[in-house]
Amino acid sequence: MKNINKNNKEQVEVMALFGYEMTPCQPLSFRRRGESETEVTELLRTQIRFVGGVALHIFDVLVGRETRRLEFDSRSLSWYLT
Repeated sequence: MKNINKNNKEQVEVMALFGYEMTPCQPLSFRRRGESETEVTELLRTQIRFVGGVALHIFDVLVGRETRRLEFDSRSLSWYLT
């Protein structure tokens, strides 16, 4: 069963590279519960949103030919697929 919260976000495990050139964080792959690892083909865009004193680091990535969004919650230190 997928771990989806009320905002249609699914918690995932992410392998990321930190401190790479001009990008402080770059997701390389992610894994949904009970599934195999999915490789990120390309990092398209990054942004930071502040919601209620919490920084959400948002990564729009390309997976094959599909665009996905990964979010890192700085309070819970959790990654979500939206």
